[in-house]
Amino acid sequence: MHNSVLLKESIENLNIKSDGIYVDCTLGYGGHSEAILRQIPNGFLYGFDQDEEALVYASKRLAKVGHNFKVIYANFENLKEKLNELGVFKVDGIIFDLGFSSPQIDDESRGFSFMKDAPLDMRMDRRQKMSAYEVVNNYPLEKLVDIFYRYAEEKYSKAIAKNIVTNRPITTTLELVDIIKKSVPVKYANTRHPERVIFQALRIEVNRELRVLESTLPQAIDLLNIGGRLCVIMFHSLEDRIAKQTFKLNSEIPDLVKGLPEIPEEYQPKIKLINKKPILPSSEEMSTNSRSKSAKLRVIERVK
Repeated sequence: MHNSVLLKESIENLNIKSDGIYVDCTLGYGGHSEAILRQIPNGFLYGFDQDEEALVYASKRLAKVGHNFKVIYANFENLKEKLNELGVFKVDGIIFDLGFSSPQIDDESRGFSFMKDAPLDMRMDRRQKMSAYEVVNNYPLEKLVDIFYRYAEEKYSKAIAKNIVTNRPITTTLELVDIIKKSVPVKYANTRHPERVIFQALRIEVNRELRVLESTLPQAIDLLNIGGRLCVIMFHSLEDRIAKQTFKLNSEIPDLVKGLPEIPEEYQPKIKLINKKPILPSSEEMSTNSRSKSAKLRVIERVK
């Protein structure tokens, strides 16, 4: 079963009030949400996910704890809009866990894993039209190279992209793995496993993960009550960069007015950083859950 990463640390940093309103933007299989629900007997929890199977599972899990929750079948980029439709304009805490769940990797039909043969899919939301098949078989060479450099930081991006274009159509995951391995020196393929990062880059592109995060974090900050907290768990350096830059922008006084004896209200920071450096998993968690090794937690609090 999926183990929620940085569970203790993220729940503690949410500063949960028993009557507060909380949002889990990445409900998944309900680990973080269950821990929140146990602490809000007089509050309410909203959980977002675009994976229907995860929503069904999480709903059953949460119903064993309480009924003061609602699951929302939507990408978290619609955070503000969906909550506003329900009459919710301010909340006390929001959490994002940007990793994806073990059951998604383990389900061969989803095409996320480079170790199992499956159709090229990788869609978090199966209602979505674009899948990894479209990216691999229809994107021009330059665009594939760009995705592999940007999202995978793969030094053989050009060689891999060229080989993909030459061998189209590619229909399955292991077909793609074979092409990736043949595009790089044997020693590099056996020690660096470039298929791992190329699959990650394709998943990011298919699900627009970085663009969605960039547009959603400012929404999340706006939704917080004064004293409300936002916890973001990330697994990729590019996600961390987006969170760090967004939080920096909203927690600092602009240079324009920095030296003034009194900072005008409109220039005062909206948030404060709870941790300047990201919180990392304990060595114990890393030894029992290998997927936690790249995780980082950043926390901010709304102050204005």
